[in-house]
Amino acid sequence: MFIDIHTHAFHPKIARKAVEHLNSHYRLTCSGDGTISHLLEREAQAGLQKCVVLCAATAPAQVIPANSYAISLQKEYPDRVIAFGTLHPGYADWEKELNRMRKAGLRGIKLHPDFQGFWLSDPRLLPIFEAAQNDFIFEIHIGDHIEPVKNPSCPYKLAAILDAFPRLRVIAAHFGGYRMWAHALRALGQRRRENLWFDTSSTSPFATPQLMRTLLRVFPRERLLFGTDWPLYDPADELCRLQRLGGLSRVELEDIMCNAAQLLGQERAVRAGTRTPVPGAA
Repeated sequence: MFIDIHTHAFHPKIARKAVEHLNSHYRLTCSGDGTISHLLEREAQAGLQKCVVLCAATAPAQVIPANSYAISLQKEYPDRVIAFGTLHPGYADWEKELNRMRKAGLRGIKLHPDFQGFWLSDPRLLPIFEAAQNDFIFEIHIGDHIEPVKNPSCPYKLAAILDAFPRLRVIAAHFGGYRMWAHALRALGQRRRENLWFDTSSTSPFATPQLMRTLLRVFPRERLLFGTDWPLYDPADELCRLQRLGGLSRVELEDIMCNAAQLLGQERAVRAGTRTPVPGAA
């Protein structure tokens, strides 16, 4: 099963505003309109059967509505969407919200320290990690174009968390360090961690072939998860860039697209010839 591990879809009332914010913050033009219907249309066009939709509360007061929206998406599209909820260290009643997410069947929690306004080294996160580590996978935004010491979510801060919580399953977004891949390789590529995965999102638009092939060589291939960061980037375009820059064969690309199914406990097609072909893949 082919899964896009890193997407965002917004409530129709705020989708346009959210996309405008992304355009302004990242100085680009998003490929999607931010709605779930457009996301699912583009995923199907690219040959992906499911997508993980990530929700993040940019303030404590948004935790409940963000998770309610995640729950509603998973209920409405059970065969297409796996929703990740969110928490915020400033939200006092987080234990009750963890229980609500468990009962609703959410599999993961998205943290985006840079957008949510806290540091990954915030000690308020420690009891949350302790309480959630057995039931949830954390998808965490890592990196920015500034130096790590000034960045709320750098690879070194993540490495410290992984060492402190060896049972905490974490997906490090953007190959472990958006716009700071040298630091990601240094902090996260020196040894294998059994509690760490990497998604491929928001990397190929900036990477040289040399960088992409280094990332693919250093990080364990079976720990790489295909992700697009939609609506920033289109799934079909991202697949083509990843394959071209990484020098990947069609089978190697499909393996990366399948890895999330194993992590998430989804049905995985493994026999050659049983997979839906990737459009445009060589």
